[in-house]
Amino acid sequence: MAAHPPGGRYAHAMPRPVTLFTGQWADMPLEQLAPMAASMGYNGLELACWGDHFEVDKALSSDAYIKSRWDILHAHGLTCYAISNHLVGQCVCDPIDERHKSILPSRLWGTGEAEGVRQRAAQEMKDTAAAAARLGVKVVNGFTGSAVWHMLYFFPPTPMSAIEAGFRDFAARWNPIFDAFDAAGVLFGLEVHPTEIAYDIHTTRLALEAVGNRPTFGFNFDPSHLVWQGIDPVKFIDAYAGRIYHVHIKDARRTLDGASSILASHLAFGDPRRGWDFRSPGRGEVNFEEIIRALNRAQYHGPLSVEWEDCGMDRVHGAREAAAFVKRMDFDPSRVAFDAAFSE
Repeated sequence: MAAHPPGGRYAHAMPRPVTLFTGQWADMPLEQLAPMAASMGYNGLELACWGDHFEVDKALSSDAYIKSRWDILHAHGLTCYAISNHLVGQCVCDPIDERHKSILPSRLWGTGEAEGVRQRAAQEMKDTAAAAARLGVKVVNGFTGSAVWHMLYFFPPTPMSAIEAGFRDFAARWNPIFDAFDAAGVLFGLEVHPTEIAYDIHTTRLALEAVGNRPTFGFNFDPSHLVWQGIDPVKFIDAYAGRIYHVHIKDARRTLDGASSILASHLAFGDPRRGWDFRSPGRGEVNFEEIIRALNRAQYHGPLSVEWEDCGMDRVHGAREAAAFVKRMDFDPSRVAFDAAFSE
């Protein structure tokens, strides 16, 4: 097996490495994406568990497959600090419908019977922890799904007992998965996000409480999903500083015009009539200056992983620009007080 990042969750010095999340590039084989990412200025890749980038079943069955991933990365001076299995994780708690068929391999979809899909998805997430350990990374990012997201508006009248049951469902389905993560020595980073069990600061607290605040369960911090909801991403970092296991760099902008809704009006991403949309990093509303300061306070030393989504921009242009942007805006915390020279 090829060498991988040594020791600890993140064993590297500042500045933080800049990686590219491959989820939005899964139409390209890894052998084609890796040299492109290196040429765009990235230090590594956050491998998605779809497309051919990192296939969990192959990783568990073949040392040669693990070696092939590292060989491709190392051939272009790249590394890997995390893998991500958002699509399968989404299906662990969700009420399953035909939409989920498009995000799952056929071996997990099966006949589409809802509980069977959820159970197979849960096993795949356990297997993802073992696969990550075989690869030599310490963090798996992803989604959880939610049995209660569709109850967001509280009409028809929704008793709190129904919401509480949803959080118990999350705990019952994910605690056994987290047991597998513990056994593998791997952490899970939930991307706090609408449609998940946690989508803001308050629901994050409820999710943590539901699983007894176990250390396995932390967050892949992504400010884009917070800012369009009106949530201050810095407040999230400050509230859950010790739980930030990975960071996505992604931007968003609200474009409310008096006719559009923050709920997006059933309009597709990229439609100019939407009330909000994702933007290339630095071109939206996210205040990355304050986020870097908050990450420094939180003593987060891990990668800054660009999740590039902007329907109005060529993705190669945008991803190249994003790599340069992240390197330019990141900075170390001060090691001395600015007025130390005046102290007696």
